[in-house]
Amino acid sequence: MKKFSIAVLPGDGIGPEVTKQAVNVLKAVGKKYSAEFVFKEGLIGGCAIDACGKALPEETLKLCRESDAVLLGAVGGPKWDDLPGDQRPEAGLLGIRAGLKLYANLRPALIFPSLKGASPLRPDLVKDGLDVMVVRELTGGIYFGRRGRTTTAEGEAAAFDTEIYSVPEVKRVARVAFEIAKVRRKRLASVDKANVLESSRLWREAVTELSLEYPEIELTHMYVDNAAMQLVRNPAQFDVIVTTNMFGDILSDEASVITGSIGMLPSASLGDGKLGLYEPVHGSAPDIAGQDKANPLASILSAAMMLKYSLGLSEAADDMEKAVNRVLESGCRTADIATPGTRLVGTEEMGKLIADCI
Repeated sequence: MKKFSIAVLPGDGIGPEVTKQAVNVLKAVGKKYSAEFVFKEGLIGGCAIDACGKALPEETLKLCRESDAVLLGAVGGPKWDDLPGDQRPEAGLLGIRAGLKLYANLRPALIFPSLKGASPLRPDLVKDGLDVMVVRELTGGIYFGRRGRTTTAEGEAAAFDTEIYSVPEVKRVARVAFEIAKVRRKRLASVDKANVLESSRLWREAVTELSLEYPEIELTHMYVDNAAMQLVRNPAQFDVIVTTNMFGDILSDEASVITGSIGMLPSASLGDGKLGLYEPVHGSAPDIAGQDKANPLASILSAAMMLKYSLGLSEAADDMEKAVNRVLESGCRTADIATPGTRLVGTEEMGKLIADCI
C-alpha cells in the first residue's frame, strides 16, 4: 500500500468546510486504490494571525515542506481587513508559495456538460464546452518587485510597483506550460504586453527561444487586452495559456467566471519537484461560512489535481473527476449552481455524494 503525507491547511471562512469534504473523498479514494493518506493540519491566514500573530507560522511551513502535497482551503475575511498589507491573511499565501518555491500556478477552466447553462456566455459560444488551462507565473513580476511610496518633484504623494523578470524565471514556467500542452491539444498562447512593456518583450523573447525545443507545439503570442477580449468572444480557440503573475491573476479569474461558477474551479501551484499546493480558486466567503451552503467541488477537484500532479495517481484523479460529473448529471446542485429542476444539496451532502460515487 502506498502511503502519502498530506498537509491540510483549512484556513478561514468556508475553507474548513470545503476542505473537510475533499479529505473525505480522498479517504474513499484511498480505500479503492489501496493508498493511505496521512492528514496533518496546520494554520494559515486569519486563523493563524489570531493564534500565532502571523499569517504563515514557521511550524506550518515546516509541515508543508515535510509533506508530499498541501491541500489548502481559503484565507481572509473582513475581520482582518484593517491590518497592513504585509500582515493580512493573504500574505500567508504569498509566503507559502515563495517558501515552497512554487512558481507555476495551474488553473483549469472547465465547463461540465451539465453546467453549460450556467455560463454567462451565449449558448453558441460554449456549445462545444470549454477546457482551458491557464499557467500563471507565481513568484515573480510586479507582485514581488520593488515597491514603495515617494513624492513627485512637485511634492505630491506617489507610489510605485516594479515588474522584473529574468530569462530563467520565464523559461521555467513556460516549460511547464509547454509540457502540459504536449498532453493536451498541442496549442500554447503566451500572453504579454510586449508593445508597451520591456519586461514583456523579454518574456516573449524567452518563450520564443524555448519553443524551439517543442516543435510539435503551436505557439502564438497575444497581447493581454486582446486575450481578455478573445476569452469571452471565442474561448474555444484556447488550449493552454501561459502568462505573467499579474496578467495570469486577471485572466484566470475571467476564465473562471466563463465557466458559470467560481465554486467549481480548482488550482495547483507547482515547483521543480513533486510537492505542490492545491486549493480552490474561490475566496473564504465569510457570509456563508458555517451554513452548509458552500460548494465543495472546487476543493474536491483540487484534491484530484493533487493525485495527478504530486502523487502519481492519475487513474484515481480521473475517477474523482468522473464522480463529480456523475453527481452533477444526476441533478444535484449546491446553491451557487442550482437551476430550476435540480435538487438543492448542502456542502456535507455534496461531499458524501461524491465519496459514495467513488
